[in-house]
Amino acid sequence: MKKTLIATSIASAVSLSALTLPSVAAAEVSANVGVVSNYFFRGVTQTDDGAAVQGGLDYAHDSGFYAGTWASTVDFGDGTSYELDLYAGYGGSIGDLGYDVGYIYYAYPDGDDLDFGEIYGSLSYSYLTAGLAYTVNSQATGESAFDTGDLYYYAGVDVPFGESGYSGSLYYGYYTFDADSSTNELDYGHWSAGLSKDAGEFGSFGLNLELADIDENHGFGDDNSDDLKLWISWSKSF
Repeated sequence: MKKTLIATSIASAVSLSALTLPSVAAAEVSANVGVVSNYFFRGVTQTDDGAAVQGGLDYAHDSGFYAGTWASTVDFGDGTSYELDLYAGYGGSIGDLGYDVGYIYYAYPDGDDLDFGEIYGSLSYSYLTAGLAYTVNSQATGESAFDTGDLYYYAGVDVPFGESGYSGSLYYGYYTFDADSSTNELDYGHWSAGLSKDAGEFGSFGLNLELADIDENHGFGDDNSDDLKLWISWSKSF
C-alpha cells in the first residue's frame, strides 16, 4: 500500500491509487518501493519539505482480505527518522460499487508517543472514491492532535487518459481534531492534484501539486505552509 491518504495515504504519484487504499486482487504477495521529493500526509509535509525513501509489502487474498506494511523516512525535527505502518482490511464490490474497510496503525518507533491507529472505510464508483478514517487508539496525551476521536474525510477522482499510460487526479480532504480548542483550532482542508505516467518496467512517475489551508499561525503551520507545493515521485511494484 502507498500511503498519503492512509493514503497514503496512505506516497507515489498523486493518483487516487496513491491517496486511497489498495484495490484487492487475486491472492498474491507484492512489494513496492518509491522515492518522493517531499512526503505529504493529508496535506502536511512529513519530511520538512525534504525527500523520502519509501517501500511496502502486501498480501491480498482472493476472498477480499488483505494485509501489509509500509515504511517511509520522515523528519519532524525531533529525532524521529521513520514511520512504519501496519494494516489489514477487506474489500470487494456490489455491482459497480466498490467498498473497502479496515484498520491501520501508524508507528514511529524512534519517536516519542506519536503512534496512533485508525479504522477506515471507502466507497468507489468508476473514477470516483470517497471515504473516511477515524482515530480509535493513540499514544497522544493531553489536548493534542492525532488522538482518539479525530476524523478525516476525503473524496477524489482519478481519470486515465486512454491507452497512453497517463492519468490525472484531483483530491480533497478535510481533517477534524477532537482536541480543538477556541485558542488553537487545528481543523483544516487540503487539495491535491497530479499527473502520473505508467512507464511499465521502469515504474511510475508523477508530477504533483499540494495545497493546504494552514497558515503560519496554525498548530501545523510555518512561514510557507499555505504555499502551493510542487513535488515529484517515482515508484515501482513487484
